Amino acid sequence: MYYLIKETLTEAKLAECLKDAAPYAAVLTTEKWNEERDCFTMGIDMEVLPEIDTTKAEVNYDSLTGSFSIPDRKDICGKRKEFAFALDEKGVVFIDDSGYVEELMKQLAASKKWRFPSLERLLYDFIELIISDDLRMLENYESRLEGIEDEILHDNTEDIIELMNDIRGELLELRTHYEQFIDLGQELEENENNFFAGENLRYFRLITSRLERYRDQVLALREYSMQIRDLYQSQVDVKQNKIMTVLTVITTIFFPLSIITGWYGMNFVYMPELAQKSAYPILGGICLLIILIELIIFKKKKWM
Repeated sequence: MYYLIKETLTEAKLAECLKDAAPYAAVLTTEKWNEERDCFTMGIDMEVLPEIDTTKAEVNYDSLTGSFSIPDRKDICGKRKEFAFALDEKGVVFIDDSGYVEELMKQLAASKKWRFPSLERLLYDFIELIISDDLRMLENYESRLEGIEDEILHDNTEDIIELMNDIRGELLELRTHYEQFIDLGQELEENENNFFAGENLRYFRLITSRLERYRDQVLALREYSMQIRDLYQSQVDVKQNKIMTVLTVITTIFFPLSIITGWYGMNFVYMPELAQKSAYPILGGICLLIILIELIIFKKKKWM
């Protein structure tokens, strides 16, 4: 698909894009790009575009090339939306086999109307559309973390570690994504080949600033997740301490009784109390009295 960047994003033919004074945007498959790349006279000194594994931009002699690697907002650690691009002062070409870019361009064509159309404004709106739901997404992460914290405080810690590891992994992916996106925005703003009008570089500053805020928010959320992990660990430690306290109290209660048991377990012939009819209930009463005295002492000392 080919578009002219006029008051709106207008569909056009390749010949119209190359002849018209207005900047253009093209969305091509890899096969179509290899067929028509020479028509765009961008001076790209590469046989093929680089393999996509990150979001980046590279300055060439007569063009700016690069790639986008966009995490799926519904599955951050899953399969990414990946596509390449090449641009010069006349326009931009997106190389995408997934249909993702075409969908974005259709949304822009249907929703945007520009007073001062330009290639810079198109790129700004294109990137803004990619990250349009990110603020809501980050707020959702914050709500999830607050919910986990509340669960921990209410002593409901089932599957907390696995859930926290998933969230921290997704936040790490987002941090890397935003840092790469910021680098791309700064490369565009640098305008090394003077493809962009100086007064329009503010669009790239705006988008870079927004990406930096999102990156900082992700860092804050990761810090929050670490605090929640520490809270979880402290709750686990408190539980273990309580268990150890109970076990210690029980052991201490039965320690004197163990002495008595050991004493009367010795094989001495002359133990006169063994011949007394009341020896058994008296000894049982002494054991109960010992337990009662210990419980009173533990209560006063607040050991239980």
